[in-house]
Amino acid sequence: MDFDVIVLGAGIVGVSAALHLQDRGRRVALVDRRAPGEETSFGNAGLIERSSLVPYAFPRDVGTLFRYACNRSTDLYWDYKALPGYASWLARFWWESAPRRLDAAARDMQPLIGACVAEHDKLIARAGLADLVEARGWIEAFRTTAAFARAVEEADHAAREHGLHVNVLDGAALRASEPAVGTDICGAVHWADPKSVRDPGALVKGYASLFERGGGRLLIGDATTLRASDSGWTVQTEHGVLGAKDVVVALGPWSDLVFAPLGYRIPLRAKRGYHMHYRPARAMPSMPIVDSERGYVVAPMTGGRLRLTTGVEIAKRGAPPTPIQLERVEPLARAAFGLGERIDRTPWLGMRPCTPDMRPVIGRALRHRGLWFAFGHNHHGLTLGPVTGRLLAEMMTGEPTFTDPSPYRPERFG
Repeated sequence: MDFDVIVLGAGIVGVSAALHLQDRGRRVALVDRRAPGEETSFGNAGLIERSSLVPYAFPRDVGTLFRYACNRSTDLYWDYKALPGYASWLARFWWESAPRRLDAAARDMQPLIGACVAEHDKLIARAGLADLVEARGWIEAFRTTAAFARAVEEADHAAREHGLHVNVLDGAALRASEPAVGTDICGAVHWADPKSVRDPGALVKGYASLFERGGGRLLIGDATTLRASDSGWTVQTEHGVLGAKDVVVALGPWSDLVFAPLGYRIPLRAKRGYHMHYRPARAMPSMPIVDSERGYVVAPMTGGRLRLTTGVEIAKRGAPPTPIQLERVEPLARAAFGLGERIDRTPWLGMRPCTPDMRPVIGRALRHRGLWFAFGHNHHGLTLGPVTGRLLAEMMTGEPTFTDPSPYRPERFG
């Protein structure tokens, strides 16, 4: 079975890349060990985050660092057994989070963030998935007046500088618009430009169905069997060996299982996170709400479910799940946003593929002909999937790119 391109990874990034390559006349096979949208793309908070202008950085204030060091935070938990493997990555992350370098990362990410909603909208319309998407934005909620005041200043600046639509809500106004919110919350910033998805996994499956309707092949296979051949690349699937001139590695947090044996030393690490679904004990929120000072999200999902997603867990990739983060935030979320009884039997565990400089890896791998990378989208894989797919397809087919791809080049890590 011969194709022009094999895309390894059927999450939002891989599916989007496959669609954009198909649109440009390439015969594409999409290969994953599971069905589309069943790993990292399945379990997020469902935000298409147009307002995320500054990447999530390593905190530099002493108070937050002390709280993290004590390992009792609601937004971060770390397993001491994982720290040796993360030490150099965390050091680079801290260095890249200095104000001047963080500003540079924000500038580099702006072209992708700025186009994220428009690129999703095109695929949503083609795939007939509008019923999964809400255009109401999201709410950033605060517990203390000091944090709320700082957020209002930052939101006003973002609105002026980037043309974003922002509404400031005091506690009374917030509860009038969102009756589920309790008195723990003193105010909020409503970011109106983003969109939200009520079933992220279903959205990815819908994009994959669009790919198949266009003649693409979706196959179960093992990405670690990737091998260079005289004519390009081969990979083993349950239907036999596939061959193609070009291959795209879009395996999210598992991308290193392919690029590392090929000799690439890209500092990719996974930040783990959990979700659980609940029945609402009060009214269902109309849009996702972030408890900014406690580091979790509550988001309305299909089927009358309220999804609680946690912050970051630093742990080895194969380490068993822990209940710690959910146990810490569940009482807070129950009081603040009216969580009812749990629906899921066990929490879902996922992994966010992260680079220390807070930029994804998109582009050609220079030491191997026909090898392309698209991974490392940090906390914004769902947001950036379609726009990444477009940029990568433009690069692979020799079209003019809609933005300069050099900030995302694989070789920036040496």
